[in-house]
Amino acid sequence: MKITWIGHSCFFIEAREGRIVTDPFAEEVPYAFPELEADLVTVSHDHFDHNAVGRVGGNPIVLNEPGRHDVAGLSILGVPSFHDDAEGAKRGKNTMFVFTIDGIRTTHLGDLGTSLSEEQRAALGDVRLALIPVGGNYTIGAKQAAGVVRALPSLRVVIPMHFKTDRVSDWPIETVEPFAKMMDNVRRIGGSVVSVTLETLPEAMEVWVPDYAGRY
Repeated sequence: MKITWIGHSCFFIEAREGRIVTDPFAEEVPYAFPELEADLVTVSHDHFDHNAVGRVGGNPIVLNEPGRHDVAGLSILGVPSFHDDAEGAKRGKNTMFVFTIDGIRTTHLGDLGTSLSEEQRAALGDVRLALIPVGGNYTIGAKQAAGVVRALPSLRVVIPMHFKTDRVSDWPIETVEPFAKMMDNVRRIGGSVVSVTLETLPEAMEVWVPDYAGRY
């Protein structure tokens, strides 16, 4: 499986089962958006910085709601959650997507705004790789993100997202550093692409911090 961080909460995942784009952002978000074709697009919630499905080519299937879905050769679970700590009263609902690609149970947590409930921990309990927001304000911040990670004992790779970079330096969110300081085994990727297989998953959990695509 090859994972490219496009920026914000958007990733391009390439695997045997197909190509997935998560939370594509609109032109107002100041990351470059490359020409992408996908078989599947997941949308965690209906905000402009996560729902720009029209920017993705290839006539993909779009998933934007909780429940079990069998699409594009994948069995996918959408786990309901909230975008805030007030049961959605501030920013609405959020869907966390869980799927198995190249044999690795993987989740994209979208704009999760709360710690995990017991039901959510159970749904995510076998996840080995997680894409998790860490920037705070609009999502969970460093402390809550660290708590989410520690609540999922099967995790082997954690990739943070939705944090401040030089492209969004005026956004009221934190950089990745507060989260990284709370974690052990932090790897700075030095690029936007990581590759992993079931056989090469680390034995102990690692945090992989990528750069956004097009930075260099």
